[in-house]
Amino acid sequence: MAGVYNIRTTKIGFDDASTDLVFLASNETKSIDLKLVAAKKTTSESAPQFFDPPQFTVSGVTDTTALGGHGSDAVVRTRNTLAKETASLGDPVVSGSGATDLSEKALRESVDHDPQNFAANHRMGELLLDSGRASEAILYLQRASAADPGDYRNSYDLARANAAAGNYERAREEIHGLTESHDKAELHHLSGDVEEKLGDPLEAVRQYQRAAELEPTEPYLFDWGAELLLHHAPEPAQEVFAKGNRLFPRSARMLIGLGAARFAQGSYELAVQRVCEASDLSPNDPAAYLFLGRMEQAEFRPPNALTERLHRFVVLHPESADAHYYYAVALWKLRKTSHNKDSQDQEHVREVQSLLENAIRLDPNHSHAALQLGILHAEEGKHKEAISNYERAIQIDPKLEEAHYRLGQAYRLMDQSDRAKEELRIYEQLAHESAQQSDRERHEIRQFVYTLRDQSSSEK
Repeated sequence: MAGVYNIRTTKIGFDDASTDLVFLASNETKSIDLKLVAAKKTTSESAPQFFDPPQFTVSGVTDTTALGGHGSDAVVRTRNTLAKETASLGDPVVSGSGATDLSEKALRESVDHDPQNFAANHRMGELLLDSGRASEAILYLQRASAADPGDYRNSYDLARANAAAGNYERAREEIHGLTESHDKAELHHLSGDVEEKLGDPLEAVRQYQRAAELEPTEPYLFDWGAELLLHHAPEPAQEVFAKGNRLFPRSARMLIGLGAARFAQGSYELAVQRVCEASDLSPNDPAAYLFLGRMEQAEFRPPNALTERLHRFVVLHPESADAHYYYAVALWKLRKTSHNKDSQDQEHVREVQSLLENAIRLDPNHSHAALQLGILHAEEGKHKEAISNYERAIQIDPKLEEAHYRLGQAYRLMDQSDRAKEELRIYEQLAHESAQQSDRERHEIRQFVYTLRDQSSSEK
């Protein structure tokens, strides 16, 4: 599934010792030996089963500028951001050829020697495709197709190459031609990717669902759930992620998706709990911590579990500016709701300040850390320092609305009324532009129309 934000995640492995990964085959119980997923290719013979049909029906999509939300605007923005970033956790394309420059040279020589040779052209096309050079791959795969039009693997690779190169209409035609005689999960999944790019999310979710029904692998189930979540269908997404979590309990990103769906439903405590579990599964992977950091941006007091995980983020990734920033924000919010004595409060403030300064040292362009440091100084009555931090945040990101607003307030306290008015004018302009952008996004992200059918809780 095409990603919107670039969040790096490690490969997710599965625990082949888990009793949840056991199913009946040939009248006897047999455990599944699940390896690290390197690509979205798992045979149906080794895949677990969904056991029961989904308790929802997706029947259509609608354009709307009133998608709704739970609570404040900050919560709605966070919900939408989490949905997009969940979609970006899809498996990257991984080379299966292990080709080297030497093997590429040998294949080119082979193709040059016999330009119509099917095997040489197909292998060359696969090599280029798996190394991220889809546009170059198309020529060789087309030559192979001309030599043997009926070869499924080459035809599938050609559709995949056209999709990767942005030739979505062409890829759709090739996929449709193949599905007439091949009802394969990988084809349906590729079709889902293409239909999403072509602006038909209803067909995309149907194709992702069909892929998961044929082969309920972790990647196919995850992308089905992520597509539902992306188009504001959190209840069906939650069901898919919950079943995926039961089938693949060692998948951290399935838990992250489940947490994002819970957040979209307004279940903040459950959302944090699920993402905390994901961080416990893969403590060294930054992905879950970044989701927790996003969640704390919503206006609610961070639970202890979230704060503890963000502290671990700092310990495990002291080089990460985001780790220091998110932990600082969590501590700051806890401090705002606590009743510490003055000495304890001062110690708390110094720790938060140190974390924010570390974030800026590690990433001088971290505008949010500069903004938060300004907020800290302002509450201490150090308005000159606060102004300096706000100005730095704005220099880094001129469209940072809150920085303009707080800078205007700081100027007012310093009796610089003209500057205060100008900053507040900029703030109001940016807020108006932001609202317009939100409306545009609501038009672009079409919401699924779905029906729940006698749904019992999919989580205990």
